[in-house]
Amino acid sequence: MTPDGIALRHSTVIDDVWSTLIEVYADVRAGQLHLSNYSVERFGEQLARHGSDPGWEVVIGYDAEVPVAFAYANTLTSDDRWWRRMATPLPTGCTETATVAVKEIMLRKPWRGQGIALLIHDELLRDRPEEQVSLLVNALNGDGKVKALYESWGYEPISTQQPSVDGPVLTAMLRPTRPGSRSAG
Repeated sequence: MTPDGIALRHSTVIDDVWSTLIEVYADVRAGQLHLSNYSVERFGEQLARHGSDPGWEVVIGYDAEVPVAFAYANTLTSDDRWWRRMATPLPTGCTETATVAVKEIMLRKPWRGQGIALLIHDELLRDRPEEQVSLLVNALNGDGKVKALYESWGYEPISTQQPSVDGPVLTAMLRPTRPGSRSAG
């Protein structure tokens, strides 16, 4: 247990956590589920693809037995489509540096503003072997507050990409896996 009373559980087996991730996602995105890019079906397709990628891992936060948040990530290769979809040139050496991509961070509303997202994020990265971490964010989410939050965690914008034709343009961000280590990119 953490001081916040949130228990953190790791998994590398997608089938063991599938229904929990879908449940949390559907709650967090409830107001957007009518949009094709945010539908539960689309998330399920994405989750299945990500769960089969190398180095996939999830950390789920529980308040008692209620799943309240999760973050999952996987290892990127130097030729990963993650890099190929970037709209602008990347920092020199960026794609050759061992990188983990945080693909989703979800936190239910009643538990927001308590540092739980950062707690889960940091736990996910704690034992990762990669040198840097990347994520994508819709810069418009929360009127820019989500991007600002990631910047406060040490992430810096490096490019943009639009992973799906019906989805928003996302800001790609990067930082060292463990702040204080050598700089990303």
